[in-house]
Amino acid sequence: MTALKTLLVGVIGHVDHGKTALVRALTGVETDRLKEERARGVSIVPGFALLASDRGEIDLVDLPGHERFVRAMISGATGMRAVLLAVDAHEGIKPQTVEHLEIARLIGVRRGVLALTKADLATPETVAARAAEIAAAAARAGIAAGPVIATSTVTGAGLPELSAALSGLLDETEPSRDDGFPYLPVDRVFSRPGFGTVVTGTLRRGPLAVGDTVEIAPGGRTAVVRGLQIHGRAVERAEPGRRTAVALRGIDLDEVARGQALSPPGLLAPSAWLDVAITAAAGADALAGGSACRLLFGTTEVEARLRLLDRDALEPGASTQAQLHLGEPVAVPAREPFVLRLDSPSVTVAGGRILDPASRRRRRHDPRVMADLAALAAGHAGEAITVRLGQLGAAGAPLTELARIAGIAPERARQILSEAGARAIGNRYIGAAAFAALRSGTLAALAHHHRDNPMDHGIALERLARALALPETVTGAVLRDLAAAGAVAQAGALWRRAEFDPARNESEAARRLEQVFRRAGLSPPDEAEAIGRDVRRREALTYLVGAGTVIRAVDRVQRRAVLFHREAVATAKTRLVEAFPEAGTPDMGFLAREAGATLGISRKFSIPLLEHLDATGFTRRAGDRRVIVALEPARAAPDAG
Repeated sequence: MTALKTLLVGVIGHVDHGKTALVRALTGVETDRLKEERARGVSIVPGFALLASDRGEIDLVDLPGHERFVRAMISGATGMRAVLLAVDAHEGIKPQTVEHLEIARLIGVRRGVLALTKADLATPETVAARAAEIAAAAARAGIAAGPVIATSTVTGAGLPELSAALSGLLDETEPSRDDGFPYLPVDRVFSRPGFGTVVTGTLRRGPLAVGDTVEIAPGGRTAVVRGLQIHGRAVERAEPGRRTAVALRGIDLDEVARGQALSPPGLLAPSAWLDVAITAAAGADALAGGSACRLLFGTTEVEARLRLLDRDALEPGASTQAQLHLGEPVAVPAREPFVLRLDSPSVTVAGGRILDPASRRRRRHDPRVMADLAALAAGHAGEAITVRLGQLGAAGAPLTELARIAGIAPERARQILSEAGARAIGNRYIGAAAFAALRSGTLAALAHHHRDNPMDHGIALERLARALALPETVTGAVLRDLAAAGAVAQAGALWRRAEFDPARNESEAARRLEQVFRRAGLSPPDEAEAIGRDVRRREALTYLVGAGTVIRAVDRVQRRAVLFHREAVATAKTRLVEAFPEAGTPDMGFLAREAGATLGISRKFSIPLLEHLDATGFTRRAGDRRVIVALEPARAAPDAG
């Protein structure tokens, strides 16, 4: 089944140029729904009407044309994908006509339909002249449109052609961008019996379904979608690009307001700093860095101060990347369109797209900063993730942060990360380039250790992590990756390069020291006595312990270690089995003093030796006695019956 084509079209133009009458004539819907609007004949807030055709459905947004209500116009405009420009055939282009076209240009609208209204009141010569003016103005704003259509809501002239031209936009329409998550800026909040709290807005970025849990951002409260309606029709699922009414369960009327938005829990983070791609209005004065403005996006309006990073002023029509420092935190997705206006004079001065919705104060005139922001401005979601991972290096980032900078759902970000070869370590992702650098750095650190400690069998994980100045979790992940590739090897708790063989570096000092411990048997010398202050003998002992030739046995009570040659330990095992052949049960086990007497050694040596035998599973403590595990009777299998 072919998906229904839909399109959100903003109806723009100067006050009293017939926008509302045109929408009413096309759809039969009265978009001036407020009593004050009907009394004054002026649209104050956006009104919405459905224009259906055999090609699909168009949501017409009747945007206020009076200068005093441009802010309300912008709240409806930032979700539109095409425009219907209405110009009075007698009056022609007026200041709000120009400003509306400029706003459309700044937020990236590039398609539209051009209509002359009240054409029955103008001469054919006037209609022709006005049509040429409108076409030129739309072209300057970068809006591609067909011929100007002269209309009259009184005679009905041009209305069929206008309706057909609007329907034709559906043929040129690509599916609404689906970023995998719903984002609905709230423009109205009310309560309806049987439904509870209801909010309305234009759904963007992804679908919303009955039963979904949403967050009211900013604010952090959550609610469950109880019901959905599109133009009065109940639906189970709403697609992006549609005007949608959402009934919410679990939240009261006073806990959500215009200016907030519905989004997935945890995806949008409140921030007072935004990185933006910005273009100055073509007809305004140069915009100085530090200018105080009003930021408008979705249905949100907040004080903002422009911070230019690469210049002192933004000339009319010029574009760059910059920052906005806000009077209060906002929660907004990446790539969301915005407009900047001044309070005095009240005029639109710039617009653009959000790049990083959770930024911080950045250094000015820093080429790296500008290069990263330029890459965000020019790229897609995958490039945004690559840029962020490149900035963070080995530190990496959580999945939610990467989804936020890309402006997509976390699951889509996870797929991009997998395809790009990023590595998941704990709850963070490290980029492929950074992980490759970690591999190289780890191999270099191991080589350095082998060079300085040629008889060491390797280096412990925690010690290597300190040398690399990395968390142990990251170091461990890199080592495991290198081991899987055959580049490193693990021996017990020690790691070494695969090609490194400490046996090749065995010294004469090691051979001599081994003979000392072999001859000493079960009464070996103290460690300090064996090596003294000789650095080479210390290295030799480290090698012998690492190779398992000399065993370090620990007396946990006395907190001291005794070093036995492995042959002495093997001999001790044999003698204990011979002396206590029945020591397979606790009542026949032997005491520590009995073992010492059998082996002919004092407690100084017998206790650490027995502790070692316990630790390696040769013996097992049973009260004061020890059982030889190998002599324990085999346990009977459980009765299957």
